Amino acid sequence: MKEMRNILGWLGMAEEQSIIEDALKHVEETYKTVVYFAEAVHAYTKGDLNAKAIAIENVRQGESRADVLRSKMVAELSEGLLIPPDREDLMRFVKTLDKIADWTNGAARILGFIEQKLPDNVLKNIVTATELIVRSVSKLKEGIQAISKNDLKKALADCEEVDHIEHEADDQKQLLIQSIIHAKLEPTSLLLSYQLAEYLEGVTDKIEDAADFVKVVAIKSK
Repeated sequence: MKEMRNILGWLGMAEEQSIIEDALKHVEETYKTVVYFAEAVHAYTKGDLNAKAIAIENVRQGESRADVLRSKMVAELSEGLLIPPDREDLMRFVKTLDKIADWTNGAARILGFIEQKLPDNVLKNIVTATELIVRSVSKLKEGIQAISKNDLKKALADCEEVDHIEHEADDQKQLLIQSIIHAKLEPTSLLLSYQLAEYLEGVTDKIEDAADFVKVVAIKSK
């Protein structure tokens, strides 16, 4: 019987149990961080500055919790018994996941600096870009959960959906930038809005990077 080389499927190996549990916790924390950012965007579009500030703080705290988990996992991997290729692969995966939270926190910081109420067309495109991020990280989360259960078919399907959403996000970035250019914003809002567009696309790029790793693991595990 072919031995499964499933980097996220070591649930039967006692020495790796805590790493897998932390990996799934990290994925969940990363997902929550993105959801908090979506709440901040929603509050901003409604003009609820207090709710916006609370949601942005939640993003910051979520990113900090994800960072703690990343540090714990890196330490465990450095001291563990995994063979070098598996250890290096999982190290890269952990760091890629952490970048999703980092970029989401960066987007939240920029949103916090935008004080002017942006035109409706710009807001609409920001909301759409944010919805794409939430969809993408949801599929990534599902894919990681699937591969941890050795459901390779679902994991691959989820990763393919992440790829599809990333292409949508590229197109959405162009629409957002076009709306910003035509909005005739004052300089500070123009700069911040453009930076936000870059960060929104950056988050989907990082999600796609993580999904690519999951896809490789699923293919190797067949």
